[in-house]
Amino acid sequence: MSNIVELRHLQKHYQQGELIVKAVDDVSLTIEKGDFAALCGPSGSGKTSILNLIGGLDSVTAGHVILENINLAELDNAALAEVRKNRIGFVFQAYNLIPVMTAYENAAFVLDLQGVDDKIKHERVMKTLADVGLAGLEDRRPGQMSGGQQQRVAIARAIVTEPAIVLADEPTANVDSKTAESLLDLMETLNREQGVTFLFSTHDQHVMDRAKRIIHILDGQVESDELKAE
Repeated sequence: MSNIVELRHLQKHYQQGELIVKAVDDVSLTIEKGDFAALCGPSGSGKTSILNLIGGLDSVTAGHVILENINLAELDNAALAEVRKNRIGFVFQAYNLIPVMTAYENAAFVLDLQGVDDKIKHERVMKTLADVGLAGLEDRRPGQMSGGQQQRVAIARAIVTEPAIVLADEPTANVDSKTAESLLDLMETLNREQGVTFLFSTHDQHVMDRAKRIIHILDGQVESDELKAE
């Protein structure tokens, strides 16, 4: 397998009064194509900070984030935005859907930014919505959908662009356990059948049970990195 992401001595520090908080403290690891991996740890351990640095949503204090051989720290804001738009899919615990848009429009949002031809966009969005179990619901707005359905729209939006990696920050946090299992079934299927690479941040046991690789984060450092037996 080839590396999608390589973190080299990654650090992220925050100033709190006179204190310097090391949210990420010298983390080095790789995420490979086809991974179904979870960054696990308690709140405040640094897992979301790592995810945000990989996604280019935050800047590094020191070290490097290499995404498909591109060093994100060397990019200006415009180039970084292009990488986020074209190579990274995001799934957030709060869904982050646009409430006035339909499921179809939310799923198509990044394709619109990419300038994808309308016919190709329509085919890809309709297929992706069907793949995530939302066929027939494309005209519903977020307020007309359950939490699980909204998260499926968010997953569709994340994968419709065929990104290098999908970063999912606590994707099951706002749904019940049955819905969480259903969402994990979906993401597992996308990983297995379409080769979608997923990296989660989570403290949800449901996600940890399903992940093929568990990366334990504590106090901003990698405590352990375990690949489960098939």
